[in-house]
Amino acid sequence: MELRLESRILKGAVERAVQLLQSRRIVVCMGDRLALMCLCLTEPVRPVVLGAATTEDEGFELVRRTKPDLLICSSDLETGYGIDLIKRVHAECPSCQRLIVLVRETQAVVREAMDAYADGVMFKSSFGTGRGDFIQALQTLSEGQVYYPEEIRRLGAQVPRPDLPPLVEQPSDREIEVVSLIALGLSNQAVANQLRISIETVKTHVVNATGKLGAQGRTQLVVKAIAYGLIDPSNG
Repeated sequence: MELRLESRILKGAVERAVQLLQSRRIVVCMGDRLALMCLCLTEPVRPVVLGAATTEDEGFELVRRTKPDLLICSSDLETGYGIDLIKRVHAECPSCQRLIVLVRETQAVVREAMDAYADGVMFKSSFGTGRGDFIQALQTLSEGQVYYPEEIRRLGAQVPRPDLPPLVEQPSDREIEVVSLIALGLSNQAVANQLRISIETVKTHVVNATGKLGAQGRTQLVVKAIAYGLIDPSNG
C-alpha cells in the first residue's frame, strides 16, 4: 500500500486525531519499538502521551502510576501479552478505556480480546483500509462507545461457546435491536434517532438487556450479546 503523505484525506485524518486527543491522557504499549516510537511522536499523540512501554509489566506500572483515560496497546509485546495487559488494566483501572491492536487475525485471539473486555479492537493490517479505522476508533471511544468493526464482530461470533451459562432471561426483540446498534458504536441518542423512540426508552432497553445478559457496562453488554449469538455481526 502506497501511503500518500500529502493527500487531503491523510491530512484531514491527522487534524481529526488532534481534535479527538487534545483533552485525553494516553499510555501506549507496543512490542514493536519502531511502531511505538512512530505513534508516540506523531503530532496528535505526542502532546498527550503520558508514557510508553514495550512490555506488559512496564505498561501496567505506567497505567497504575499515571492514571490515563486511554490505553492503546498491541497484542504482541516484547515480554508478556497485550490481552493480559488489557485484563489487568480492566481490573485495576476500570475507568481507563482500552484499545487493542491485534497482530494475529484468528477467531481465538479476537475472542480473547473480547473476553478481556477491550473497549476497542482492531487488526494491525486494517490500518488505512477502511475495514478498521484508527480515527473512527478514537471517535467512537471519545463518545464513550464500543469500537468493534464488522470483521471483529464476525470472527468473535464464530467461536463456539459451550461454557456460557444460561441467560438470566431472553432479551426482547426490541432490546436486541438496541444492543445491535450499540455494537455498531452508536450512542443512546443515535440509537433513539435511528429507531425513532425517546432516549429514555433506549436507556430502559439497555438496562433491561444488561440485566438479562448479566453484564456490567456497555462493553460487556456488547461482548455477551455477540457471544450468545443474539446479534447479527454483519449488521451495519
